[in-house]
Formats: sequence, structure tokens, C-alpha cells
Amino acid sequence: MTALLYLASSVAFIVGLRRLGGPRTARNGNRIAALGMLAALVITLVSQDILHWGTVAAGLAVGTLLGGWAAVRVKMTAMPQMVAAFNGFGGIASALVAGAEVLEGDLALLPPETLVSIAVSAVIGAITFAGSFIAFGKLQGVLPGSPFLFPGQRILNGALAVTIIGFGISVVVAGDDTSFWVLGGLALILGVLAVIPIGGADMPVVISLLNSLSGLAAAAAGFVIESNPLIIGGALVGAAGLILTFQMTEAMNRSLANVLFAGFGVGGAGGPAVMEDRPVHRATPEDVAIALSYADSVMIVPGYGLAVAQAQHAVRSLADELEEAGITVHYAIHPVAGRMPGHMNVLLAEADVPYEQLLDLEQADPRLPQTDVVLIVGANDVVNPSARDDPSSPIYGMPILNVDRAGRVIVVKRSLSPGFAGIDNPLFYNEKTMMFFADAREALEDSLTALKQL
Repeated sequence: MTALLYLASSVAFIVGLRRLGGPRTARNGNRIAALGMLAALVITLVSQDILHWGTVAAGLAVGTLLGGWAAVRVKMTAMPQMVAAFNGFGGIASALVAGAEVLEGDLALLPPETLVSIAVSAVIGAITFAGSFIAFGKLQGVLPGSPFLFPGQRILNGALAVTIIGFGISVVVAGDDTSFWVLGGLALILGVLAVIPIGGADMPVVISLLNSLSGLAAAAAGFVIESNPLIIGGALVGAAGLILTFQMTEAMNRSLANVLFAGFGVGGAGGPAVMEDRPVHRATPEDVAIALSYADSVMIVPGYGLAVAQAQHAVRSLADELEEAGITVHYAIHPVAGRMPGHMNVLLAEADVPYEQLLDLEQADPRLPQTDVVLIVGANDVVNPSARDDPSSPIYGMPILNVDRAGRVIVVKRSLSPGFAGIDNPLFYNEKTMMFFADAREALEDSLTALKQL
């Protein structure tokens, strides 16, 4: 019966993940997967001989309170940091499972396949833990977001990796406890050194990769304690995270190796300097309102600035006003807009923007030449024509939304500062571009007021 119930919970993981593939079914899929995990926990607690129920109850209470607090209090702008933290906690939990197995038993008596699982769980879990909290620090601003590079860094990382493999072999072949603890310590150091040379522009990819690694660590821990639900759940997370990672690197026209080792974002080397002394066409709320009122079709391009200003409800109100006037409104969502995969989709869903209006890059870009006005709210690198026109640019070849092919472009931005890539955007100085320098929410609210007064 226990095996059958575990199988049912595993099926819930798979069904839940499948339903996460569509915006209409995502919430329901999340609930199904959560119920599957709850069922797996209850089955384990009932079927196993738990000696310290008080400890288990205390852990559940603390976890529930922290999870509930985070769900209510954490802002959308801080969601990437929370995901990074979750990845880190998942990784260290898997490493601790391996450590508990080492403390409780004699490694020399365990079969080789279990020893391999213990070593793999410890290494991946420790790397994920350390790397995730470095990513957290960069996104939170506790650590510098720019890449941290020093001479011989790759050689040192390579030497650490080889040394870790050596201690892992010692754990498997000799059953040496000391080698296990050294291996875990070195993995923590490697996790730090592997993420510090990666810039803020690439943090969404890093978070996705670390999410995959946390799943692989969990699957390895499942082999250690012979838990099929943990193996299946970890494998699903690992596979899904890896697929998403490669989709994002493809959307940036870069390889995963380039993201991890190139030190991208160190200062925009190869790209143009920021050209703030060049003239731009400044816009007022009235200018924006007039341009929108004469349009038949409007494409809204959200970016991280929308999340920072919490302007999702303001943009929805403006879109509703345009639709009441008979203007067609769509939203163009670039795969790497924001600071995490799906950041803009979740943000707009919070404002109940109809799913049918959300277009991905492949759907939105062909419509731009027939679009009268593009309204860019806080996006930068994903609309930078240098990726298309300037071979010397570090983002050259990256698929972008070609907004400069629309009839009129309105950019809502606080200043001419560059985006995560650290390079200037020639779009800002284009003849058809109007720059509205203001907080995104205030700009949209003022434009809506002006539109109603026309």
C-alpha cells in the first residue's frame, strides 16, 4: 500500500508539472503537485518509525510559518532572490541527507551504488547551496552585480573540480568518512567561485541552472534513502530546469559555457559607451496620450522597470481605456525580460491581464511592422537594435523585439542608464522614439489621466 501511495504522489508531480505548461492551468497544476508532495510527506511519516515527533512537528511549524510569510510579504521584484534561496535550501537539504547517512552508518559496509549517490548528492547539493546564495546576494545588492574575475580563476576552478572527483573516488572505493567531509567543503568553495564571475545580466540563466541542480541533488538523495517519490520529483525538477536553461541561452543567442565562463557584463566591452549627451525626444503625459489615441494597434513591452515600480495594475488600466476606444492592445513578452523566467507573465497575471493578449517573441515580432505604437515600460536590452545591427556589441545576435520597425515607439524609463548588459541603446535616440523619463507607475497613471481628458 505504501508503494502504491508513493506512486500516486509521483503521478501528481508529473500531472502538476504538465499543467504548469499553460497559463490557464498553471495554478491548478501547482496545487496538484503540492498535494502530491504533502501526500508523500504524510505517507513517509506514517510508514516510518519516527523517534522524535516533536522535532518533526517543530520543523513543519517553522517551515510553514516561513513559507507563508514569504508568500505574503515578498514583492515580485524580489521573487528571483526567493527562488535562488529556495534552490539553495533544496541543495543543502540533499547534502545533509547524505551527511546523515555517513554519520549513522559505516561507509565501508554500503554498496558502491549507494556510495556514489552519497557523493553526488553532497557535491551537487553543496555547490547549489553556495552558488544560490551568491546569486541571491548579487540580485539583492548585498554583493556587486558585476562579474568578479581574478587571474587563474578558471585554472583554480578546474583544479578544485578534479580534486573533488578524487575525494569522491576515495569515498566510493575506500569508504572514507574524512574524504566525504573534505569533498563537501571543497564543493561549497567551488559553488562560490563558479558564480562570482557571472554578471547580473545572466542571473536568470544561473537561477534556472541552479534550480536544475537542486533537483538532481534531490534525486541523488532519493537514491541514498531509497525514496522513489524523491527520485522522481528530483528528476522532474532537474530535467525541467535544464530544458528551461537551454531555452533561455538560445533566446540570448549564447551557449551555456559562454554564460558560465565569459564574465559577461564586466562593463560592456566591445559595445558603445553611454551616449547621454546625445539629444532625445522627450515626451509628456499629453504627448503619450495623443500618440496612443491616434493608434489602431498598440504593443506593450514590459521589462524589469515595470516590476520595480509595481506598475502592472496601471498598465492594465491604460490598456482597458485603449480597448474601450476600439484600439487593439497586445503585450510582447521576451523570454529573458525581467530577472527570472516568466517574470513578466506572472506580473501581468497579477493584474488579470487576459492570457490571449500575451504574445511571446515569435508571435509578437512579426506584428511589429504593422503596429502603430509600441509602449516600452522598463525594458532595455531585449529591444536594443545593437543586437541586430552592431557586430561589435556583446549582445550581437541575440533575438530581440524589433520595436524600431513599428510606427512610433514610446519608452518609459527613469533615465538613459544602460540595462543589465551594461551597454547603451541606440533606440533611445531614434527619430521615431519618444522618451518619457519617469517612474513607470506614475508615468502610466499620468498618461491615462491625459488620455481621458482628450
